Amino acid sequence: MPNLRLTRRTVDDIPHPQRGQAIYRDTMLPGFGVRVGAKSKTYIVEGQVNRRTRRVTIGRADLFPPETARRKALVVLGDMADGVDPTAEKRKEAVKQMTVEKAFNKFFEARPDLAKATVDNYSRTGNKYLRSWAKKPINEITRQMVLKKHQEMSRSSGKVTANDSFRHFRSVYNFTAATEDNLPPNPVSILSQARAWNKERRRQTIIEAKQLPVWWAAVMDEPEYSRDFLLLALFTGMRRNEVASLRWENIDLDERKLHLPTTKNGDPLILPVSDYLFNLLRERKECAGASPWVFPGKGPAGHIVEPKKFSQRVAAASGVTFTLHDLRRTYITIAESLDIPHYALKRLLNHRSSADVTGGYIIINVDRLRSPVELISERILELKEFKD
Repeated sequence: MPNLRLTRRTVDDIPHPQRGQAIYRDTMLPGFGVRVGAKSKTYIVEGQVNRRTRRVTIGRADLFPPETARRKALVVLGDMADGVDPTAEKRKEAVKQMTVEKAFNKFFEARPDLAKATVDNYSRTGNKYLRSWAKKPINEITRQMVLKKHQEMSRSSGKVTANDSFRHFRSVYNFTAATEDNLPPNPVSILSQARAWNKERRRQTIIEAKQLPVWWAAVMDEPEYSRDFLLLALFTGMRRNEVASLRWENIDLDERKLHLPTTKNGDPLILPVSDYLFNLLRERKECAGASPWVFPGKGPAGHIVEPKKFSQRVAAASGVTFTLHDLRRTYITIAESLDIPHYALKRLLNHRSSADVTGGYIIINVDRLRSPVELISERILELKEFKD
C-alpha cells in the first residue's frame, strides 16, 4: 500500500482505481490514511485495541482538508491507546438511537409478508398500549418497567390484552437483539421468571346443535350479503378476515375449490368447495357484479371489514350470542364428531403440524379433503333441522 504525506494536493492527485479500493497511508501520522474507491475518497484511521485491529472512518475527503482529518484521527488513536474500542462505541451509540417506535418500524420493514391482521395487532400495541415508551431507547426498557406496565395494563385494558401486547414487544425486542449488538437480555423474561403472565381461558363457545335451527332461520332473514358471509364462515371454518377479503380470482368454480394465498400463519390454503357452497357462491357471483371481492364494501378496503352489525342482528333475532370465531369452532366440532382424521382436521383449519414429525411427512391435497368437506356440509344441513 502506498505511503505519502497527505495534503490537499496529494489527496486530490490520487487516481481512482477502475475497480476495488486502495489505501494510501500518511507518512506524518501512523495509522492515518485515505481509502480511495472508484468514485470516492475517505479518510480512515487504524489502530490496535486489545490486540485487535480496528478501522474507523473519519469522513469524506471532499468535505474537509487532511489537516482536520488528521486531528480527528489523533483523538481516535488516543482513545484506542486507552483501550477504547471506537467500533464498539459506535454500535452502542446506534443502539441508543433505536427507540421502541423505530424498533417496531424496522420489525415491519424486515417482515413485509406479515398478515395485515398481525401488522394491525402489533401496531395497536406500539401506538396505543406502549405509546409512552415510543421515544425511549429500547435498551433502556428494564425488567421492572415491563412488570409494572404489564400489571397496569392488566387492570386497565384487560389481562388478555396485556399478555398479547408483551408477546408482541418480546418478538420485536428479539428481532432488534438479532440485528443490533449490545442489547441487554429481553426484559419480558421477567414475566415468565416471576410467573406474572395472566392466566387465560380459551373460549369454548360454539353454536350448539339445539341452537342451530333458530340461528339458521335468523341468518336466512338477513340480506343476501350478510347471509352468505355467515354461511361461508360456517361451512368453511375460515377466519373473519379471510372471508371478508376473499376475492373471486381465488375461487375456481369449475374446479370447485378456493385458494387463500395469505393466511394468519403465513401458509397458503386450498379448500374444496362442497355442493352447498358451490351453489351459494355461484349465486353470490351474480349478485357481486363486476367487483373483484366476494363481499364488496363501500370503505377504502373495497370489501366488508367488520361484520359485527349483522352478527349482532342475527344474535338478537335468534337469541344465540355468537362471534365469528364461534362459527370456526362450531365447524371443527362438527368435523371432529364425524371422526375425520386428525391431519385432515388440521389441514382444513390451516393449522401447522411443525411440532409433529409424522405430520410433516403427510401431504394432504385438496382432492383428499373433498369427502370430509362434503360430510361436514351434509351434517350442518342435518343439524339445522334439529328438533329437541
